[in-house]
Amino acid sequence: MSDGTAARGMDAFTALGDAVRAALSERGFETPTEPQRRAIPPLAAGDDALVIAPTGTGKTETAMLPVFDAIVRADDESRQGLSALYITPLRALNRDMRQRLEWWGETLDVEIDVRHGDTTQYQRGKQADDPPDVLVTTPETLQAMLTGKKLRRALSDVRHVVVDEVHELASAKRGAQLTIGLERLRALAGPFQRIGLSATVGSPEEVGKFLTGDRGFEIVEVDVGSDVSFTVTHPEVTAADERLAGELATDAEIASHVRVIRDLVREHESTLVFVNTRQTAEALGSRFKTLGEPIEVHHGSLSKDVRINVEDRFKAGDLDALVCTSSMELGIDVGRVDHVVQYGSPREVSRLLQRVGRAGHRRDEVSRGTLVTAEPDDTLEALAIARRAEAGEVEPARIHHASLDTVANQIVGVVMDEGEVSARRAYEIVTAAYPFADLEEATFREVVRELSKNRLLWLEEDADRLEKSGGTWQYFYANLSMIPDEETYEVHDISSRGQIGTLDERFVVNFAEPGAAFIQRGEMWRINDIDDEEARVNVTPIEDPSGEVPSWTGSEIPVPQHVAREVGEIRGVAAEQFGGGASRESVARDLRHRYPTDSDTLEAALDPIERQVDADLPVPTAERLVAEGQARTVVLNSCYGHRINETLGRVLAALVGQRTGSSVGMEVSPYRIELEVPTRASVTDVTDVLETTDPAHVEAVLELALQNSDALKFTLAQVAAKFGALKRYQGRDRFGADRLLAALEDTPVYDEAVREVFHVDLAVEAAADLLAGLQGDAVTLATARERTPIGTGGRSSGRELLVPENADASVIEAVKERIRNDRVRLLCLHCSDWEHKTKVRRVRDQPECPECGATRIACLNPWDEETVAAVRADAADRDDEAERLVERAYRSASLVQSHGKQAVIALAARGVGPQTAARIIAKLREDEADFYRDILEQERQYARTQSFWD
Repeated sequence: MSDGTAARGMDAFTALGDAVRAALSERGFETPTEPQRRAIPPLAAGDDALVIAPTGTGKTETAMLPVFDAIVRADDESRQGLSALYITPLRALNRDMRQRLEWWGETLDVEIDVRHGDTTQYQRGKQADDPPDVLVTTPETLQAMLTGKKLRRALSDVRHVVVDEVHELASAKRGAQLTIGLERLRALAGPFQRIGLSATVGSPEEVGKFLTGDRGFEIVEVDVGSDVSFTVTHPEVTAADERLAGELATDAEIASHVRVIRDLVREHESTLVFVNTRQTAEALGSRFKTLGEPIEVHHGSLSKDVRINVEDRFKAGDLDALVCTSSMELGIDVGRVDHVVQYGSPREVSRLLQRVGRAGHRRDEVSRGTLVTAEPDDTLEALAIARRAEAGEVEPARIHHASLDTVANQIVGVVMDEGEVSARRAYEIVTAAYPFADLEEATFREVVRELSKNRLLWLEEDADRLEKSGGTWQYFYANLSMIPDEETYEVHDISSRGQIGTLDERFVVNFAEPGAAFIQRGEMWRINDIDDEEARVNVTPIEDPSGEVPSWTGSEIPVPQHVAREVGEIRGVAAEQFGGGASRESVARDLRHRYPTDSDTLEAALDPIERQVDADLPVPTAERLVAEGQARTVVLNSCYGHRINETLGRVLAALVGQRTGSSVGMEVSPYRIELEVPTRASVTDVTDVLETTDPAHVEAVLELALQNSDALKFTLAQVAAKFGALKRYQGRDRFGADRLLAALEDTPVYDEAVREVFHVDLAVEAAADLLAGLQGDAVTLATARERTPIGTGGRSSGRELLVPENADASVIEAVKERIRNDRVRLLCLHCSDWEHKTKVRRVRDQPECPECGATRIACLNPWDEETVAAVRADAADRDDEAERLVERAYRSASLVQSHGKQAVIALAARGVGPQTAARIIAKLREDEADFYRDILEQERQYARTQSFWD
């Protein structure tokens, strides 16, 4: 911001008119806050601006006072339609904003209303006939409004648009969609003022361009780091924790986490306890319920009524704390918060600042937060993030540039707006939005042709004109959002007849069956029945503490490269000191000067580093990768964060697999890549690939590797739906996944699916740079002769801190019991006369034919008449399909002959054929539960992908 702008802010309220200043006096606003002092003058002058300031410093008033002032000063004629839109990413924020702005509206005679997906038809009609001055809405509702005949007239008067929590939208496709929506609005209303609000933005210039279409804007940024204070703590297990563990039916380590959080809540008046996933929220909430603490759970899968209830009770002081997810990051009004607990590393600096920023500002206090960590990686990561947060080192926004399914969606939107439009005009509207400024016209035309092919619009090539088709209207209203559609099931308590929340379809498919238990809203529930047609799960409350925690998708927040590298730097500094003979206490003392924590926490985090140095093993750091292996597991220790490790892991899996002719399993965390390799592969194969792969070939290798990956197939189905290539109302089982890939290759649909996987999951350029550094002198590669303390530590990408290792015991038992009672069809392949349908539990340990005594018995589905007929037919009469069935039967019989009843159990599982069954049986295991666990995992995989196969 220029010196001139700063000078204008010395007496910010004087920039406002008499009516607004009188309202300020009545409201008790005597002195502007820092963001108000600096931002109100340029906003009152009509400038576009991005305002970045901590939560609770009056950002809403900063944006809206100049807007109210402009509305109040306008003449009656210019107030016929909508004067201002206030866009928020959450419906819950709409409700809060209306309440927050209501007083100003009543005092200044400015009408304010809310519109979103739940707004009644009556209210919508009223808003269209008699528009309010200010409408609070969501990005998706704006999409719908732009196509309404009466609403377009109202929108043509818009002069101000405020986008709240703009950082949340800048890195998402729904934000990219909004930017084109704003350009469609500009085409209708002419230029209007754009104001963006956020508590944290790591790349203000980029987000400002995102907001305004790069048309010039002010950045008003109030330093966040100086107003926050953090403490990182790793609880020590005490004797009291051992006793508490018995009460909570968990282990002492988890009991110590619960104790520390409980004590922090008791020390403060009102606390938000943030966790990273909904299952952790539920699991932690259930522990507090057991202890009788006045603490409730808040997350997006709970019903609206439940969320509002706990928000109101917390605001009224009836609850001491809320255990919450990112649903509470975005400024929902729950009254004053005086402390924030972050359970586990927050994974990102911006996330920590958003969360801890909820505390303290109401009294101009420093916002204070405590980070409670579980293990060494978690602690070091939290320390790096806390330091970076206090220094204001926020991650840059990762804007979706040129996402082609968004282009497709918005081309249809432009046609909906205008009825018919030239392709050139549509291209100009789309490319006026910053994320699409570099979209080539040839690519745009490919997208248009794809839409025309899918009958979402008519393209007249000669006239260069786009028109509505029969499918335009249906497609557009079914695709107002860029968030992929996922079926959700409502969860209803049949004893109280109320809805308590929702479950993802994947959870229902994989886990839910009558009698199964799970946690939601911090309480235990047992499933009574499932109504698939109504997408409803009916439950009853239970006291059993051993349920399966509901599993939601998308729970892993990727740790950025700079955070992971700082963890590597801490390791490097500590390793050097340990190598020089320093004690753990002295190393911890040195690190305390830089990081906000205590000696005990640091010493616990340094333990594996000290043990690694003592064993004379290389320590992985920011400049050193360490490869280690044992049996079929090879681990590459790499402090480069999720995306680079995911990229490098895929390259390694592809190229090592290519060398050995076998598939390679992969699991990734921010600090290690774990590969499950064939017996003939070794650590040397992995290091050879790292040292010989041309960095310039990384992208090509990944594109080849992606072709058969689930990630691309799932993304392709979602993108295809947005292009109308896979009509949602026809269902996703229209194509098998491989056929879908073949059908859409060399189309913009396929290009976008690849782009999205690369953008969301991978970091191709950074991984190529790492390989180049490794093959030069910038990064070293060491090998360890054994598994190391650091290499075996850390969290796996899917493991949640609060779920004990035996949490799935009841699920495994249920799977075992279900398979035992499933029916199979046994068929003798020697005489082919004998066949028998029976339950799995009645099958003998080594089945044999009672007619001829042979042990070559195929295990088939009980309804499989085709295979029986094919086996009994003469070989000369069999077609290709019959030959395939016979071959499959012989593979099944071979398994049963070799492995007896174990093979029958594996073959009876859902979606498991002879090849998969052989793979399950071949794994070495310590106990029977692992056998059923592998079967369950295969059944889940089948459930996830079943809709793709014919």
